[in-house]
Amino acid sequence: MSEQGQTFTHQDYISPFTWRYGSAEMRAIWSEVNRRRLFRRIWVALASAQHRAGLVTAEQLADLRAHQDEIDIARAAEIEAEIGHDLMAEVRTFAEQCPVGGPIIHLGATSADVLDNADVLRIRAALDLLLERLASLLSDLAGLIEARADQACMGFTHLQPAEPTTVGYRLAVYGQDLLEDYQELRRLRSHLRGKGFKGAVGTSASYTQLLERSSVTPAELEALVMEELGLMAYPIATQVYPRKQDLAVLNALAGLAASLYRFAFDLRLLQSPPLGEWSEPFGAKQVGSSAMPFKRNPVRAENIDSLARLVAALPRVAWDNAAHSLLERTLDDSGNRRIILPEAFLATDELLLVAHRILRGMRFNDAAIARNLALYGVFAATERLLLEAVRAGADRQAMHEVIREHAMAAWRKVEEGAPNPLADLLANDTYVLRYLSAARVRELLDASGHVGDAGERARALAAAIRACLAS
Repeated sequence: MSEQGQTFTHQDYISPFTWRYGSAEMRAIWSEVNRRRLFRRIWVALASAQHRAGLVTAEQLADLRAHQDEIDIARAAEIEAEIGHDLMAEVRTFAEQCPVGGPIIHLGATSADVLDNADVLRIRAALDLLLERLASLLSDLAGLIEARADQACMGFTHLQPAEPTTVGYRLAVYGQDLLEDYQELRRLRSHLRGKGFKGAVGTSASYTQLLERSSVTPAELEALVMEELGLMAYPIATQVYPRKQDLAVLNALAGLAASLYRFAFDLRLLQSPPLGEWSEPFGAKQVGSSAMPFKRNPVRAENIDSLARLVAALPRVAWDNAAHSLLERTLDDSGNRRIILPEAFLATDELLLVAHRILRGMRFNDAAIARNLALYGVFAATERLLLEAVRAGADRQAMHEVIREHAMAAWRKVEEGAPNPLADLLANDTYVLRYLSAARVRELLDASGHVGDAGERARALAAAIRACLAS
């Protein structure tokens, strides 16, 4: 039985975010109980400031504080069914519990003075949770980057073998993206602003009237309330805070989702048997397919890519809300904000949880990494051979043609499934041997050393991650 007096079972439609995706901690932040608890916290903060202005007695304030956490959603639902206004239903529920303070709840306020500030408090708490998860993910990723900074592997461009890179450098690419996401989320969190307390159209007219016999100004009253809530307020707001803030938050979540999507998609490619270099963890009793018992599908990575697409779509709705917030406000953002804000955070929460589980159990097939490097790396290393031969006196164009002909022949053998014969072909070519010994040719065609300063820069990125997390 839910607190709304309704029964929810799996015979009814319930959101996958209710039970399948996201954490209990994130669900608690976006729960109806927490939302109403925040309403009451805001009403108490407002009453506290009004007490300092001489509008509310100490007894009234104490009564509100005493009953602040007595959430009764069932009673509020009964009242809402009668009056058709969810916030006023909560006002009346709270007032019924407070015989002394009840008459002054919501004094001078409009609904958005409470709703909007509560939303920002929820967004801030949700960002704190995501930042905690992302910091932990980055810390573990930095360790992997450092551990594999110098391990050469085959690089791919256009999904074709290119030049070698290192496993750590490839991981550093994801780390760099995620570090930027972390910095952006942290910046957004530090700049979050609530509506403040400005009344029905943002002019503070109701508070001005309330305070006309007080030494406290509307701006001072707002500052007192926001200080108790620990929030900054927009200096300019209409009935609501600017919806561009929601758009900025959802864009940042979509950016984080894009970074995780890329990591997961690359993992899916590298887990495919023809490459077989990386794989996500696979439990001893895990079932990969109902029809094919041998399957080891990358289901976690696929789950990340699936949910990330949803997160990527939500900023479009927030854009419409920001752009269509007509004049002093319209209500056509209200329904969708009840969905897009919690679902964006719950989906992103799930993305981080799954990505971290993958990272902590990820498997690197060192034999496959070496095999692919040996198979394809020699093609990339022919550039080193060409440069060395020219320095030894060879004609650049003639040497290029010799290497090209042997490379094409070797590629045909590789396509047939044979070992790569290119090193043998070039080490036995009479024109090549005029300028370089066979041993030197084979040394130059070992691609494992053709990775530039990748390892050094990978370690530098890991150090930058650790420095940022420590700041």
